[in-house]
Amino acid sequence: MSSTVDDQGTTQALREEVAHLQERVRELERELVEVQAHANDAVAEWEERAYWLDRWHIDLNALMRYSGASRVRALLRAIRAPLRLARKAIRAMRA
Repeated sequence: MSSTVDDQGTTQALREEVAHLQERVRELERELVEVQAHANDAVAEWEERAYWLDRWHIDLNALMRYSGASRVRALLRAIRAPLRLARKAIRAMRA
């Protein structure tokens, strides 16, 4: 009779573990969907950028071979930073 009780306990433990593992699989599937959505968004953004570079016939690799390319990039970053701050301030005032 004790073996029947042990078998029932083992069966119950296995069912609980299966239920736990099924829940974990569902969590991982939800996480995978989120990661895939994020990856798809990133790919779409880069495809959009590549589209416009192709449309304007801009080869970034060729541009970066020029000696002044790094200075131009630094200048653009220096111009972009205050513009971003200004836009952020404008948005904050509107909210």
